[in-house]
Amino acid sequence: MSADLSMLDLFRLEAEGQGQALVSGLLGLEQDHAAADHLDACMRAAHSLKGAARIVGLTAGVDIAHALEDCFVAAQAGRIMLGQTQIDRLLEGVDLLLRVAKTGEAEVALWDGPRKADVDACRTALQQVLDHTAAERPAVSRTQAAPAAAPGTADGSDRVVRVTAESFNHLLGLAGEALIKGRWVGPFSQSLDRLKRLQHDTSTNLDRVRDSLSVAMDERTRTALADAQRQLAECQRLLADRLAALDWFDRRAMNGLQQLYDEALACRMRPFRDATESLPLLVRSVARSLGKRVALRIGGETTQVDRDLLGRLDAPLGHLLRNAIDHGIETPDERRAAGKPEEGTLCLEAHHSAGRLHVTLSDDGRGVDLERLRDRIVARNLLNAEAVWALSEAELLEFLFLPAFTLKDTVSDISGRGVGLDAVRDMVAQVRGTVRVTTVPGRGTQFRLQLPVTLSVLRALLVEIGGEPYAFPLSSVTRALLLAPDRVVRLEGREHFELDGRRVTVASAHQVLGVAEPAGLPPHRAVVVVGDGAQACGVIVDRFVGERELAVQPLDPSLGKIRDIAAGALMDDGSPVLIVDVDDLLRSVAKLAGEGRLTAVERVQAAEPRGPRRRILVVDDSLTVRELERKLLTHHGYEVEIALDGMDGWNAVRSAPFDLVITDVDMPRMDGIELVSRITRDPQLKSTPVMIVSYKDREDDRRRGLDAGAAHYLAKGSFHDETLVQAVVDLIGGAQS
Repeated sequence: MSADLSMLDLFRLEAEGQGQALVSGLLGLEQDHAAADHLDACMRAAHSLKGAARIVGLTAGVDIAHALEDCFVAAQAGRIMLGQTQIDRLLEGVDLLLRVAKTGEAEVALWDGPRKADVDACRTALQQVLDHTAAERPAVSRTQAAPAAAPGTADGSDRVVRVTAESFNHLLGLAGEALIKGRWVGPFSQSLDRLKRLQHDTSTNLDRVRDSLSVAMDERTRTALADAQRQLAECQRLLADRLAALDWFDRRAMNGLQQLYDEALACRMRPFRDATESLPLLVRSVARSLGKRVALRIGGETTQVDRDLLGRLDAPLGHLLRNAIDHGIETPDERRAAGKPEEGTLCLEAHHSAGRLHVTLSDDGRGVDLERLRDRIVARNLLNAEAVWALSEAELLEFLFLPAFTLKDTVSDISGRGVGLDAVRDMVAQVRGTVRVTTVPGRGTQFRLQLPVTLSVLRALLVEIGGEPYAFPLSSVTRALLLAPDRVVRLEGREHFELDGRRVTVASAHQVLGVAEPAGLPPHRAVVVVGDGAQACGVIVDRFVGERELAVQPLDPSLGKIRDIAAGALMDDGSPVLIVDVDDLLRSVAKLAGEGRLTAVERVQAAEPRGPRRRILVVDDSLTVRELERKLLTHHGYEVEIALDGMDGWNAVRSAPFDLVITDVDMPRMDGIELVSRITRDPQLKSTPVMIVSYKDREDDRRRGLDAGAAHYLAKGSFHDETLVQAVVDLIGGAQS
């Protein structure tokens, strides 16, 4: 790509890396003024920029870089000492040097004309650093210096190659398209399997014809029939060979295509440090303007984050840091009086957990004044005093994110307008994340952001609505269940059902999305529960399709914002699927409910009395296994409900009666052995038989399950339709009670 760039473009790219090395080194010198590694890094960066500026003919850049280099050489020789005043001037010089580097080709001459005064003033300020032999001592001295941010590694193992975003997105799109097209081999192979079965059936029928005509056939007919059978057998053999070769090719090709796509996708990931490079300088600037002393500690800098998400984090992190310094960290005098170190501490950390990116910002300041927060809420007529005191601390702190809400009485250039935390909440919502705040008075405040690791790939629950596929982001799905009509209750003008001790509003996806409802829907409706707390809603869909990992495709900007839809994706067969905007969907449901226009679920479900069928709960974290067992048992007349893991199953079995529980062993939150133990120990549930269906087929595994109280243990690797159904019949009898 460098061949397509001008020399000035190349200088600009080099200045980005070297400039960051200068800023990091100077901030390190502010903490430890005698750190040789920081001085070395700064001197090398200034020297490199001086040479590069000379090559591209930027005289202003040469002059500033040379003046900076002189200061660093003098500090290395011990002729000057770099205190806060000197570092301020050096940072100003670096800032001007970076402004020179960003100059367009048409503006280069301005630095020898109207802007030359800025360069001269900078050189004068840096000369004062050299002349000031009795420099002030640094305000803070540390025995250990923070590591300098080097522009690259010595061995080149982390060498960076710059590629335009357009080219890279095109490459990722081609890799995704190749992966989707490669998956078309699967259905083709399945069609050949059907052909193989037809050939087998034809061969069987020929055998029957031969047996029935064996006496009446003449020699010619017998020979013709034998030739036909021999040719058919040869066709079967060839087809079996080709199927085996196709299966081998399919596996090899899919492995290669998946690796290609995964590698292209991984290239979108960047270390968290890329979003934090400018933050130490921001913290220093804001703290000094407020007369405070603040240290920033950054953890998890190597945590991988999606490139697009990384770009969106810049502004929210800046808002949170300014807010923490202005509202949270006390002045040195206040901290001394409180028995704290004069220097406040901000800790910014990033890590992956449970498939999510967690970004946490903590401070050791004064914390949020909850009394003042309550008074401000009442003063703005957001709630009355009685309602405010009924709020929990978590609910109270949520008001901090409201637009134009602030606890400050005055507005400054740093905060006080109430837009910072509102902007943070908006950004987090846009990427389908959450933000929570906790506080301890006198000890500090913590903001926790939970975000997707990547914006390019989405783990989703695929459903069918009006005959079309839709995807619900799994991060927004609380539960997926089959809802019986008699569980729906109308109260205060809304229909709801009980789930884990709370009321969940029911709404039809057909009405909300404005799509036609197909005829002949089953009485037990598929429901996707989204949202939490009072905002939880059970969205009725036609059926569950399965879990999918989707490559997110943004919609054409010319379409504008499509109501209730966030983006699109392509499924394995190349067909499109729309991704639901859950927050927008919840707002649409709330609007319909507020206007009294929500369709009655009873009308949709055509109240049908529950038949005397035996009820089975299937507990498995694999959607494929759950769906296989559900379809199989439903086909044999049983009423089946599903649970996503052991904890979900434990909640379900306590909230409704079941004749049988079928559970896996290895599941998150609560495994199957623990679930069996809890059911058998519960006085009201111990009579409910439990069957374990697991891939673990060792004798020790069977003994563990049976010792825990399971009535039957079945291995997934060996069970087939009749085996599972027969085991159910042996335990609870047929489907009819």
